[in-house]
Amino acid sequence: MPVLVLLRHGQAAWNLDDRFAGWWDVDLTPQGVAEAVAAGALLEKKGFEFDFCFASVQTRAIRTLNLALEVMQQDWLPIEKNWHLNERHYGALTGLTKAEATLKHGNDRMQTWLRSFDIAPPPLADPELDLARDRRYAGVPLPDAECLSDTTDRVIRYWNARIAPELRADKNVLVSAHGNSVGALVRHLSNLTPSEIAALGVPAGEPIVFELDEDLTPIHRYSLSQEC
Repeated sequence: MPVLVLLRHGQAAWNLDDRFAGWWDVDLTPQGVAEAVAAGALLEKKGFEFDFCFASVQTRAIRTLNLALEVMQQDWLPIEKNWHLNERHYGALTGLTKAEATLKHGNDRMQTWLRSFDIAPPPLADPELDLARDRRYAGVPLPDAECLSDTTDRVIRYWNARIAPELRADKNVLVSAHGNSVGALVRHLSNLTPSEIAALGVPAGEPIVFELDEDLTPIHRYSLSQEC
């Protein structure tokens, strides 16, 4: 039976600043590096062996995956990177701290944008944060803002197209992504409501393990550190 492990990247620079990053590319902090290394050490200690890996095209997810695999001595594994696994695009909130965004837009609007499943923040308007010239997004229909539903839809399209077929081929898969993209996969596999996944949370650097049957129905889901 295949095993799927989902890993949210370690702390990134704008996480430390309590700043909305979304699709903007920021690197791991030293703490984020330590979290990625610790995740790899925990997976290695528990004897996990993988056959295929996936990541978003964002540096914080890619570095988390590479660091974890190096610790496991499995950095030879094939890795597919795809923008469908990117973090939610926060639109006009991108680059603002949560305090700055709340002061600018008000707490009620902020709670609506962040907690509603189908209401997006205002579109990105800052030309300094425009990704149109970023080569990794050549040919990609760039969003200018996403609600949680938008993020979930693209993640599940990719799940159906690429991740699920690898698991159906009886391969163990490791996915390194982001709070909202990992959350979308957890919600999809466990049939959780948006409010249930919000309550669950997706901690940085915490491997979430799914033991699946041949139909990819979860037999068991657990956070690896809580099993130790």
